[in-house]
Amino acid sequence: SLFPHKKTKNIFMLFSSQVLILDAFTTKLLSSCCKMSDLMSEKITIVEDLFKSREPVLEMKAIYFMTPTAKCVDAFIADFKPKPKYKAAYVYFTDYCPDDLFNKMRQACGKHIRVCKEINISFMPQEAQVFTCDNPGAFRSIYSPKSQDKMKTLETLANQLVTLCATLDEYPGIRYKKDGNMENAKVLAEMVDRKLAAHYQLDDSSKKKAQLLIVDRGFDPVTPILHELTYQAMAYDLIDIKNDTYKDGLEKQALLNEDDMLWVNLRHQHIAEVSMVKEISASKKQPDGKITVSNLAQMMKKMPKTIHLQLAEDCMKHFANNVEKLCKAEQDLAVGADVEGLKVKDPMRTLLPVLLNPYSKHDKIRAVLLYIFSLNGTTEENLNKLIEHVKIEEEPEYIQNWKELGVSILTTPSFFSRKPTRRERSQEERYNLSRWIPTIKDVMEDVVENKLDTKEWPHQSECPAAWNGSGAVSARQKHKASTQDDRRTGSRLIIFVIGGISFSEMRCAYEVTRAMKTCEVIIGSSHITTPTVLLDDIKALSKGPMESFTLEVETKA
Repeated sequence: SLFPHKKTKNIFMLFSSQVLILDAFTTKLLSSCCKMSDLMSEKITIVEDLFKSREPVLEMKAIYFMTPTAKCVDAFIADFKPKPKYKAAYVYFTDYCPDDLFNKMRQACGKHIRVCKEINISFMPQEAQVFTCDNPGAFRSIYSPKSQDKMKTLETLANQLVTLCATLDEYPGIRYKKDGNMENAKVLAEMVDRKLAAHYQLDDSSKKKAQLLIVDRGFDPVTPILHELTYQAMAYDLIDIKNDTYKDGLEKQALLNEDDMLWVNLRHQHIAEVSMVKEISASKKQPDGKITVSNLAQMMKKMPKTIHLQLAEDCMKHFANNVEKLCKAEQDLAVGADVEGLKVKDPMRTLLPVLLNPYSKHDKIRAVLLYIFSLNGTTEENLNKLIEHVKIEEEPEYIQNWKELGVSILTTPSFFSRKPTRRERSQEERYNLSRWIPTIKDVMEDVVENKLDTKEWPHQSECPAAWNGSGAVSARQKHKASTQDDRRTGSRLIIFVIGGISFSEMRCAYEVTRAMKTCEVIIGSSHITTPTVLLDDIKALSKGPMESFTLEVETKA
């Protein structure tokens, strides 16, 4: 699991009664892997914000868990000058602390510091196989043509990826997706390679059991804007879920995280397969034995009310209102074929009903984008007509700015783009409105099966021996593994998507891990995105530079 329970717990084990002082990032980090009761069992009696004013507690020791930034170090020094607020300080940085900050801290209040350690956890564990760098602002910093801190942002992401590898005790071989228009993946791969070498300071081949793949968001623009019908992706797309908390409109609320085992068991299931729904619909299946999504709303009204039932019912209301019709058009445009497998010869005929119906602005933009992606770009005249149809003449950036991600919006006589060959999956299809498979799933399976094209995915560094030097998991590794812990004795595939991952792509990591058994797939990004958030981020690329983000992990290499 990505959750660093042991590392964080070890910080607290040496003390009797103490104060824990956190910054914004470490507060989120600790919340992801500890409850307050866990802290209290380790004799943590008070948890404080580093940047808020606090009363002195001179009889207590203070544990500082913070990011190694000038802002944090200055706030720490202020706690001990001119007068100390605590008996002693035990300082733990999430990552490497630059010499200038370390020396500043030592000179100002060195006599009060009992411990100063760097523990290499500057990433955010979201789920058992999903991590982020907790940095949504990286999207604009990397892709905006007006950005002034692109390289600094990539450097920060590289440092965070190194701490991920260190936490997992991995020294991975690195590959990246080659793209003629975009250099981000290549640059980040080079940075991570250099920093990993500096971190380990030796060629420790015994650690090289993992591969790290780095890819730009523009690699697959389709997946993050489709309407998805699996529970988690559907809920975050259609329902107003903030800070992973769902409120049912009354008094009930649910935190959708790893502690809710029902959520964990249901989140990757198609809405029609949610176990509660299956129980009541067993006798109401269609003649072919399949459950149709359309008739679920009525069934669910008869079920006993639970918070997850309410969330699923809310999703189904949206589905019944407009999402069902949208899904059919979106799937045909994304896949390039209809339900019968017949090629979509005229994508405009598929798009037109969406434009003529009173769908929301964002829904129409999503459909227009899928139309453009299906053609690998359109003419300027046609694009202007589409923008006019959707009534976004004042904000055409929703569509035009995809070019900043290396995605073709306008066709040019000299431009030639080859769509990636997709894996044959006709036997896997079950639901007509869920035919599209995220491109990243093909990549995951190709790596494990040694089918990933080395021209399209060059090696930045040597591949692990356990992957036969190319990507295939060695046959010598155990194939009897059946539990998640057993699988972790095999190889790991770490995938990092620059610019945000979707919930659909997160689900793929679990699906491939279950199917391949000898390889655990971990996926991460700067942040997790939803279709609405992504569209708004795309539009905002035209704006000027934003304030630099809070987490500024300094570089060691």
